[in-house]
Amino acid sequence: MSLPAWEAVDGERLQENIEVNGQFGHVETESGRGRTVLPGTFANKQAREYLVEQLRLAGLEVRIDPVGTIAGRYEPRGVDPDAAPVAAGSHLDSVPYGGIFDGPLGVYGALEAVRAINRADVDLARPIEVVSFTEEEGVRFTNGTLGSLVASRKVEPEAMLARTDDSGETLGSALEQIGFAGEDDIDATTWDAWLELHVEQGEQLTDADAAVGIVSSIAGIIRCKIEIDGRSSHSGTAWMDDRTDALVAASELVTTVERKGRELAARDGGETVATVGELEVDPGAVNVVPGHATLRIDIRSTTYANMNSIMSSIEAELTRLEAKRDVETTLDRPYDIRPIRMSDRCRVGFADAAETVGARGISLHSGAGHDTMRIADVTDGGLLFAPSERGISHNPEEWTKWSDCTDAVRVLTDALVRLATE
Repeated sequence: MSLPAWEAVDGERLQENIEVNGQFGHVETESGRGRTVLPGTFANKQAREYLVEQLRLAGLEVRIDPVGTIAGRYEPRGVDPDAAPVAAGSHLDSVPYGGIFDGPLGVYGALEAVRAINRADVDLARPIEVVSFTEEEGVRFTNGTLGSLVASRKVEPEAMLARTDDSGETLGSALEQIGFAGEDDIDATTWDAWLELHVEQGEQLTDADAAVGIVSSIAGIIRCKIEIDGRSSHSGTAWMDDRTDALVAASELVTTVERKGRELAARDGGETVATVGELEVDPGAVNVVPGHATLRIDIRSTTYANMNSIMSSIEAELTRLEAKRDVETTLDRPYDIRPIRMSDRCRVGFADAAETVGARGISLHSGAGHDTMRIADVTDGGLLFAPSERGISHNPEEWTKWSDCTDAVRVLTDALVRLATE
């Protein structure tokens, strides 16, 4: 009797793949293991080429779409080639000075799952696709989830290919230079289901001594940019009652955002957060009353009404500041993604898989955005977390024990088998 597929997972091979990938874009740090892999760079070319090599060595048929998303198709003998596939994966790009697990664990975890399924000679009803999306992090060309936006048919490839980085280079040009401007079609709307394995980037799993986290929902994200115009004046000669200080007005707005965020978080168990992450002051001199301030705000919640409630408080505060502080304000809301729930089918698949494997799983929500929030809008989607030591991510200190990686991939493998044999 053959072993179940999850028992065929090779943790050493998984570790080797992630460690080799971690060498691309390696950056020297005092501690930890850092990498910088931005889309369209030489390091990104190396990471992509290594993945394509590994996919082909595993016998998968490789496709590349116009924005550089890579898919490897596993279609064993006897499977219906016309059946809607189950897909799994993540991304290979990183933030500057990121860690080695964020993204690659999901890509190589999916590949190792397929290798284990093949080794166990499982009879499938559906093909499986291993996918690496382009620019999930949103550091160079977009705000993020570029490849999954295109694959989910929310944006045309041409619109993304025309996007430029800070130097004016287009995504299309960058992909051409590294040889990954593909012509194939990767259409997530045709998938039967999608599963993503990712490091948690928090401490709920380690606090609960759990092996995996089964995500119930992904928080929505609103990002807005606010400009406050006052009047610059000499700090020594401008009387306090005569000032129109943009920074003072901005400071009142900051406290409003924090107060409203705390109020809503107290009601929903902490699933709502609000952050003023950037504050720029002009002219920025110690002896000048600030005449201009720019704020960038990030709002997240699993309840869209809470997100809009914070936005309403911001708008009301801007109206108040214009009247009280005599400033002029503008608000831009360029990034608005609603929260999304994971499908019951995928969550149950993960839960049953965890029980079969003997890995304790808990239910939790994701405060970070992932490609899954795009794909789960067009097909059944599931997101699985592996523990993160000290909750550190986007940092060379990011670490997930290799044994934890293996356990999570075993759960992913069993869940894939369940979905692909339905």
